[in-house]
Amino acid sequence: MGFCISCGQQHQDGIRFCRFCGNQQPGEQLLARLLQEAEHIHYLRLQAQALAQQQLLQQQQQQQQQQQYSQNQYNQQPRW
Repeated sequence: MGFCISCGQQHQDGIRFCRFCGNQQPGEQLLARLLQEAEHIHYLRLQAQALAQQQLLQQQQQQQQQQQYSQNQYNQQPRW
C-alpha cells in the first residue's frame, strides 16, 4: 500500500493516478531511485552522528587531561 503524493490518501501500489484527487503518481523507477537516495542520506547521517560523538569524546578527554595537568601543577608548587 502506498500514499498519494498530493492528497495523502492510501492507495494500491502500482497505480498511475490517485482515485481520490486524480493526480499522477510516481513510477516504479522513480520510487526505487528515491528509496536509494533516502538510504544513502540515512547512511550519511549515521556517519555524521558517529563522527560528532567521536569528537565529543575527544574533547572530553582533552578537558580531563587539562584538569589533571592543572591539578598536578597546583600540587607541585612549593607552599611557603
